[in-house]
Formats: sequence, structure tokens, C-alpha cells
Amino acid sequence: MSQNFNDYNSSVHKKIKTEQIEQIIKAIISGKYSWACVLVLQFAGYNPMDYIPRGNASKLS
Repeated sequence: MSQNFNDYNSSVHKKIKTEQIEQIIKAIISGKYSWACVLVLQFAGYNPMDYIPRGNASKLS
């Protein structure tokens, strides 16, 4: 149980860099909202494929 909690804490405290924020904003401005979500998850230290439905993920490739 403590292992899961520690993993959660390390993910929560990960900072997204300015360059990464700019990539997310560019994706949003371009109307690529799903791609922006992928970037947010990836930059926050998560595996986007764990959170995005398979059908949507295949469209992003």
C-alpha cells in the first residue's frame, strides 16, 4: 500500500517545463485536443496509453 502512495506522490510533484507547456499550448491552438491530453499525461510522468481508449490512441499515431 505504501508503494502505491509513494508512486503517487512522486508523480504529483513532477513539474512540467516551460518548453513542454508551449508544446501543449500549440497543440490546443491547433485544435489537437487529444494530442494535448497525451502530452499532459506524458509530461506529468504517466503512460498516456493507460488512460486513452485504444480507438483514440490509434488515431493519434
